[in-house]
Amino acid sequence: MNAIMNFMKRNYKVLLVVAALSVALWSFIPRTDKNDPEKDKLLLELLSFVINKGHYAPKDIDDNFSKGVYKDYLNALDPSKRFFLQSDIDEFSKYETLIDDQIRNKELTFFDLTYNRLMQRMEESKSYYKDILEKPFDYNVDESFNIDYEKMPYAKNTAELKEKWRKQIKLSTLSSLTERLKLQEDKANGIKEEPAVDEDETVDPIAKPKETAKDEAPKSFDQLEKETRENSLKSLNEYFGFVKDLTRDDYFSVFVNTIAESFDPHTSYLAPEDKDKFDVSISGKFDGIGARLQKKNDFTEITELISGGPAWRGKQLEAGDIILKVGQGKEEPVDVVGMRIDDVVKKIKGPKGTEVRLTVKKVDGSMKVISIIRDVVEIEETYAKSSVVRKDGKLYGIIYLPKFYIDFENKDSRDAGKDIAIEIDRLKKQGVEGLVFDVRDNGGGSLRTVVDIAGLFIDQGPIVQVKSTGKAAEPLPDPDNKIQWDGPLVVMINNFSASASEILAAAIQDYKRGIIIGSKQSYGKGTVQNVIDLNQFVRNSASGDLGALKTTTQKFYRISGGSTQLKGVSSDVEMPDRYSYLDIGERDSEHAMPWDKIEPARYNVWDRQPNFDKAVANSKKRVTQSPQFKLIDENAKWLGKRKDENEYSLNIDKFRKEQESITAQTKKYKVINEYKNNLEFSSLPYELAMMEKDPVLKEKRKRWHESLEKDAYIEEALNILADLQPDGSVKPTVNLKKKEKLVKS
Repeated sequence: MNAIMNFMKRNYKVLLVVAALSVALWSFIPRTDKNDPEKDKLLLELLSFVINKGHYAPKDIDDNFSKGVYKDYLNALDPSKRFFLQSDIDEFSKYETLIDDQIRNKELTFFDLTYNRLMQRMEESKSYYKDILEKPFDYNVDESFNIDYEKMPYAKNTAELKEKWRKQIKLSTLSSLTERLKLQEDKANGIKEEPAVDEDETVDPIAKPKETAKDEAPKSFDQLEKETRENSLKSLNEYFGFVKDLTRDDYFSVFVNTIAESFDPHTSYLAPEDKDKFDVSISGKFDGIGARLQKKNDFTEITELISGGPAWRGKQLEAGDIILKVGQGKEEPVDVVGMRIDDVVKKIKGPKGTEVRLTVKKVDGSMKVISIIRDVVEIEETYAKSSVVRKDGKLYGIIYLPKFYIDFENKDSRDAGKDIAIEIDRLKKQGVEGLVFDVRDNGGGSLRTVVDIAGLFIDQGPIVQVKSTGKAAEPLPDPDNKIQWDGPLVVMINNFSASASEILAAAIQDYKRGIIIGSKQSYGKGTVQNVIDLNQFVRNSASGDLGALKTTTQKFYRISGGSTQLKGVSSDVEMPDRYSYLDIGERDSEHAMPWDKIEPARYNVWDRQPNFDKAVANSKKRVTQSPQFKLIDENAKWLGKRKDENEYSLNIDKFRKEQESITAQTKKYKVINEYKNNLEFSSLPYELAMMEKDPVLKEKRKRWHESLEKDAYIEEALNILADLQPDGSVKPTVNLKKKEKLVKS
């Protein structure tokens, strides 16, 4: 651990250089007015200055850079091209090669022009959709609409723009109307439709059951058509209500972020609220009441209580409650109706031990004032969890890690490295004979924790190499000689396993310590980011909170020398999934940094699995012969073809025929989700005891175990563990052409 901390301290020098040079910026003291242009100018200067001094590979801010920002920014403002006219674009185009000059000169002309024009066009568009939805659509007209917005030209005039709005809305209502007609026809024919349930939806096991709707008489076509227009109007009103809450600062953040992301996809500006959210996502906890909120028109509604949080423990607040007022302790409560949801959240969150009083309208319509003492809220879904399963008489362990979390402010707090070590110890006490480590959909997190975790599976040696600009790569070693788990190991990845997940998979693969299974390639993010607080560069706080810059400062490399950037990690056993033929990953990002390689580090291959190659060969054979994986691959090919189908008929007969064809095809693949592996997963004893007092946790684990029971990938991981059962201990061999000593931790 000390080696890693020393490494981090050495590489913070680049940030110290930035801090030292920032003295030159201290003369800029912006005013405190709302929408203060001086603050925006300072932000532009800080952004370009810090990126140029701190970024791993800064780009020249020139005309080519300007063209890229121009294109990306306009696309971010109006991605579906339903606000700007071609005449607006013609007016904006004179700035296409001037944005670099505006950044250097701290000019806001281009931003002000585009922002003010967007506000004007958005206000005008309110009348478009309201007029369109006043009267019924004629679905017998033979017309179509193409949703390939990237290739779609901007409207030449207002009439053309209104026509685009009409077709967009008509397509939306036609889709809804077709679904309503089908449900009604199925009901008349005695066909029951299974309710759709989002896999990520949280079920409240103690909520009151909903009343079953009484049978209703069939509705006429005109009634259903009217309902679809009313719902569309409601949705668009809610959308514009959300847009109304956005401030000029929000749009300026979009502009600044477009500049930042032009350096690489992971360099970004974090506005103050975004910085708070980023900190929560990394640490997995925050100080507050533990409730998730959503905006409903002018109201803020409770959507979920986080298990174990103060609101959950208090048992007074519940999902569906509407927050009307927020009071701090004994202070007069503030009306939050119509307030931006971010501002409501700010008022509710606060330091541990302080009181917040919520005036709420309960689900039953009653009014109530609820007092809650804020506390540390841990987001349980962020943390590692484990399960056991018995297969062919042997007990195996599953560990799922959704993120490599850490609390940088408190070294004694829980982090992914500590938690995984604990989970492994718990599984060992249960007598498991193999371990599946699941990092599917894990987007990364703390570099330190992934080094700690990989070190749990080897005795000593480097885990990853990290390189800063102009410096030789440094290996980060396993922090100790202890092996927490020396048994059979399978690591599961997919297209969305990124960054720290790829470091883990690459290290396990290079050491030949375990078998990597899953998608053909992982995401391909081989860069390291640091978050730089921009407020440190300003002498006083007159400017308010400037937020932070997350910038790429280093690249990491496998111990075998290759980068995971763009190429990701290739699975030892490639398994088809629904995204196999879609463009996903870093390699599909426009501003992605290139792949390269360096010299390999010194390391010893783990050679205690003489049946390693045989297990891989057996698995590949099973995957090839599996009807389930064959069907998944066929489905993936079909989805790959459909991604380019952007033309939709707006004639109801043709549209229904197209949808029926799609439905018929999807029915063929529906059995993919009905797959059962006939395995039974269960929680460990400590968690079973917790479930007795926590019905929400019990329900969450039940849903997780049910998903595992439908998971063909988990089943194959367990098959591999069976093939990897040890048959003796073999001393490790050196994986180097030149004889060198092992790197000591």
